Amino acid sequence: MMGFKAVIFDLDGTLLDTLDDITDAVNTVMERLGFPIHEKVAVRSFVGSGLRSLMGKAIPESEHSESVVDLCFREMMNVYSENYKEKTKPYPGILNMLNCLVERKIPMSVFSNKADELTRKLVDSVLPINFVSVQGMTTEALKKPNPKVALELARKMAIMPEECVYVGDSGTDMVTANNAGMYAIGVTWGFRDRDNLIRSGAKKLVDSPDEILRFF
Repeated sequence: MMGFKAVIFDLDGTLLDTLDDITDAVNTVMERLGFPIHEKVAVRSFVGSGLRSLMGKAIPESEHSESVVDLCFREMMNVYSENYKEKTKPYPGILNMLNCLVERKIPMSVFSNKADELTRKLVDSVLPINFVSVQGMTTEALKKPNPKVALELARKMAIMPEECVYVGDSGTDMVTANNAGMYAIGVTWGFRDRDNLIRSGAKKLVDSPDEILRFF
């Protein structure tokens, strides 16, 4: 389990606690459109597959249609683009862990199912780290668990997939890692529970960011 040469991180629920800002934005949209608002624990269960998928889950089943999902997604993008960093912050220990990896000259990248523009803005504004590459979702076809982007990030970091650790908080991340032939590490402080991570193919679970350093 030691001696890996690079790492790909998920963003939401792994590096950054984004749930408060996402919940606020979801509920702003719900209120505007006359739909019931959601508790944070419910929104937590919605995240992981991009904002369009999230809004599809937030809409009442009786109101669900492609046109309504599209409308909610557009509204969500507008609202969230304004408040995406109001309450968002790195999880405790994340910045120290990332700085230690920088000192060890370990190449790092970020791969998120959040819209690409928002992913890049968040990383630039909240994580003062020189990542090799930061990639959000550009098309539904390329979102996780499709491994294509993860494999491209490995190429950009000049390492083989099997030399790369993939760190995330969801079953989708674990499936993506295994689809890409990478070592799947699940973090237990994020948006999904331990059983979900294990069932989805996590090779190892970590309970604190400093545990990630043991793999390098």
